[in-house]
Amino acid sequence: MNGLRIGIGALVLAASAGFAFAQAPNRIGSFRDWSAYAFSDQRGKVCYAASQPKTQLPAGANRDPAYFMVTNRPGENVRNEVSIIIGYPFREGSKVTADVDGRTFSMFTKDDGAWVENAAEETALIAAMRGGRSLTIKGTSRRGTETTDSYSLAGVSAALDAIGKECP
Repeated sequence: MNGLRIGIGALVLAASAGFAFAQAPNRIGSFRDWSAYAFSDQRGKVCYAASQPKTQLPAGANRDPAYFMVTNRPGENVRNEVSIIIGYPFREGSKVTADVDGRTFSMFTKDDGAWVENAAEETALIAAMRGGRSLTIKGTSRRGTETTDSYSLAGVSAALDAIGKECP
């Protein structure tokens, strides 16, 4: 069920990102707390690894499902692009902090999405995730609510390897 929600959520993300004519994503595999997917659109094949938070604070906050994703789009020379769909609109101009076992990375926000602020740090974030145990995302909603989402990194390396093989 979780995999289906991630697949559907990511397809919604793809459609909102301008992937016209995108087909439904096919699951490449499930790897503990992460799943890998692939689909094609007019620009070529797209593969992504995705997970949902294990915990979300504050509990009971009114928000849509959240996803942490790493995407490869070989036709556009994009590899290991980190993004978040948080499930609510971020406060305009706010930053998100991604923390992997004590190592922090800054992310910029737009609407309900966030991306690594310094693209050169994406490689370091991916390496930290591969060697880490947990990932914590802290953000602020448009209404000023501070949120903390915690993700397990169990299976992330296998999911990243799967998308790397499917979309080299």
